[in-house]
Amino acid sequence: MSTAILLFAHGARDPEWARPLEKLAGAVRALRPHVTVQPCFLEFMTPDLATAIDGAVAGGAQRIEVVPVFLAAGGHVKRDLPAMLDAARERHPGVTIVLSGVLGEAEAVIAAMAAHVVGLAG
Repeated sequence: MSTAILLFAHGARDPEWARPLEKLAGAVRALRPHVTVQPCFLEFMTPDLATAIDGAVAGGAQRIEVVPVFLAAGGHVKRDLPAMLDAARERHPGVTIVLSGVLGEAEAVIAAMAAHVVGLAG
């Protein structure tokens, strides 16, 4: 089964804002070289989530894992994202579309951020 991982972030008007997300996508690709990994955005940047999902399906993905790259689950993740995924599931009924937990709430991510903060404090 062909899988795509979509790293879903808010987006910004400044193109430099996406640089860490692109680095994350590269790191995921290095760990999962046979999986399509694509950043996508809620607003201001392209591709948006619908376009990324449609592109993944056109590329043969039968399973799409959407990873919200947010520090915490706010309104976009709790309300907007589920509605967008429901619409995508209607467009692509034969494709499994899975929503993962918010990246910033993962215990390993919190531990990594804490270690970084402690390192800054010397």
